[in-house]
Amino acid sequence: MIELVLTRKYFLEGTNGKLEIEGRFICFTIELPWKNNEKQISCIPEGKYQLEKRYSKKFKWHIQVHGVKNRNLILIHPANDAKKELLGCVAPISELTGEGKGKKSIIAFNKLKALIYPLLELGEKVYLNVQS
Repeated sequence: MIELVLTRKYFLEGTNGKLEIEGRFICFTIELPWKNNEKQISCIPEGKYQLEKRYSKKFKWHIQVHGVKNRNLILIHPANDAKKELLGCVAPISELTGEGKGKKSIIAFNKLKALIYPLLELGEKVYLNVQS
């Protein structure tokens, strides 16, 4: 079992985070602000969730977060502005620029994908532990 740890800070306009594996920094993250887990307008609750590979026409190969209470299709995909580009999902970014905003999301996403896709392909269970 492999565990990614997402440590968050909550702000009025968005949620910023730092993603690590075994204490090593992977990238920053951005999400919507906390709004009591309301669909499409809130970041997901803190907790531990299983990750899986997923394909869609819109995002191509990306990552799905499973087990979020009262939510479905929570994804990890590129975005640089949480309020404009996310509906409850998590976006990896290379550089934070504000509350729920960042730069170079595709670079950070590809780094994350290159790290966890091989593990998933080997049959490893990969989890995301979201905390503050």
